[in-house]
Amino acid sequence: MSSVAVAAALARRRVPLGFAFGAIVILLAAPTPATLVVGSAVAVMGEALRFWAAGHLNKAREVTASGPYRWFAHPLYVGSSVMGLGLAIASASIVVAVLIAAYLTVTLTAAVRSEEAFLRRKFGDRYGRYRSGETATPAGGRFSFALAMSNREYRAAVGLAVAVLLLSLAATYNEPFWQAAGTHIWRLGGRK
Repeated sequence: MSSVAVAAALARRRVPLGFAFGAIVILLAAPTPATLVVGSAVAVMGEALRFWAAGHLNKAREVTASGPYRWFAHPLYVGSSVMGLGLAIASASIVVAVLIAAYLTVTLTAAVRSEEAFLRRKFGDRYGRYRSGETATPAGGRFSFALAMSNREYRAAVGLAVAVLLLSLAATYNEPFWQAAGTHIWRLGGRK
């Protein structure tokens, strides 16, 4: 099996792998009020970049050079990386940060390799000019909310909301969270 085929197979499985890694992350997370607030804010910035990019992307129909595609070849993946950083911060765990970094490195590298092979086959010189810094299409394209929705970016936004909700829920069972919040923890049989 060629490296491009392996990359394509891994890229197709990145969402189910993400759910498995997500479950492990929730179990290992040790969020505090401060890490939840800061990490969530960073993750929302990553999702905002993804949403902006999705509103400029006509998947498999053109080489997009407007919006964030002016600065990044793969702004959706940059946004995913920023989201991962935010979730790592929110989790307040070095182990979780390493797991998130490993997952993103492996899956996004595979996705980029697979996507670039497809784009080179489909668009040839136009994609090559875009990657070399020449604009393949006019850079003045406008953001389209409808396009972002048709690209199903709402799924990433919902996924982020669920992740933050689960981290918040995990925090309710996390003694350091309540101690950092200044709350005394009561246990059965007496006060802690």
